Amino acid sequence: MSHEIEILRHAGHYSFHLLVPFLFGRILFAREHTWKAGAIMAGTIVMDLDHLLANPVFDPDRCSIGFHPLHTVWAAAAYCAVLFVSSWTWPSWQWRAVGIGCLWHLCTDALDCLAAGTW
Repeated sequence: MSHEIEILRHAGHYSFHLLVPFLFGRILFAREHTWKAGAIMAGTIVMDLDHLLANPVFDPDRCSIGFHPLHTVWAAAAYCAVLFVSSWTWPSWQWRAVGIGCLWHLCTDALDCLAAGTW
């Protein structure tokens, strides 16, 4: 890929991680929770700390989906459980934001893997 395309791919990737959650907050949550929900969803980027377990920590030719522990199918099932259990049992919009944020994080990384041709 050309250098310019790589820059655009990375800009899009991090915009999806850090900006789109605020759009979700606006669309999916009550007006009084919009910004906090967006911040919680954007904050789920901390799940990328599992990249520190890899050697090397960063490999441009590696897809994080299925490789890092918090980016596996099992983790996605746990994020779905957080989302759906919080919808049914806990009247907590914060936990719903965590579930949505984690699932969006996986979607964003999957899109990046597709764009990079590593998946």
